[in-house]
Amino acid sequence: MTSAQPRPTAEHAVTVQAALAWAQQQGLSRLEAQVLLLHGAGKDLHDRAWLLSHGTDALTAPLYLSFQTLVARRVAHEPVAYITGQKEFFGLPLLVDARVLDPRADTEVLVEWALSCLADVPAPHVVDLGTGSGAIALALKHSRPQAEVWAVDVSADALALAQVNAHRLALPISWRLGSWCAALGDERFDAIVSNPPYVAQNDPHLQTLRHEPLSALASGPDGLDDIRQIVQQAGSHLRPGGWLLLEHGFDQAQAVHDVLSNAGFEQVQSRPDLAGILRCTGGRWPTVK
Repeated sequence: MTSAQPRPTAEHAVTVQAALAWAQQQGLSRLEAQVLLLHGAGKDLHDRAWLLSHGTDALTAPLYLSFQTLVARRVAHEPVAYITGQKEFFGLPLLVDARVLDPRADTEVLVEWALSCLADVPAPHVVDLGTGSGAIALALKHSRPQAEVWAVDVSADALALAQVNAHRLALPISWRLGSWCAALGDERFDAIVSNPPYVAQNDPHLQTLRHEPLSALASGPDGLDDIRQIVQQAGSHLRPGGWLLLEHGFDQAQAVHDVLSNAGFEQVQSRPDLAGILRCTGGRWPTVK
């Protein structure tokens, strides 16, 4: 904590508005402060109306103490999704914890791109490599119910959580435990989609991500070890004209473009994230090889 706050008592109460303002002084965004206070109060995380209608209400001492603890966890860089145990992705409510990467909104660009690539395929066969919480696979299945969607992860713990999310959402997925395409057998797909680890192993930003699984973040000296492995393997598991779509770091678009081109992929191109940064790069496997 960067500043002390009085404990609410009968003589000195802290209002909802004051608690939110204090949390922002600690470095939280307004949205983060709102979500954590709603979580601490046992409210729906989207119930901003409750915050507005109770802005001048005093917090009880137990609620304010709980809120201070939640804020301290966030100040220590713990993702809000881990603190609340949930995250919305592509409109789907997911359970999230430290077994998996915290799903980012920018990854929705990858889902949208995959859906556009598969728009003309009546019943596409698609796989999400490194599924984590199941976010990408579940978003694809929800958007294209007729698709046959597989999801792969090397972590049994991650797959267990992804399966819970699939059960809660009533979305059938074929799960595979293994490393990248090694888990696919002889299957071929219309699209392979992945948000793999892509952070350089000595990147100083990893310190602020220490609450998330390192295996889902770091990938060799330049961050591209896993991407190279996926690209090398993918051609054997794509149908002619199938797409390989990859999320990557903010400065890796050209490098990933080169890896795909050198592996024989065609129509290699990139897509920007919500900030306009090229965040996803993919290519199409030739129809005739």
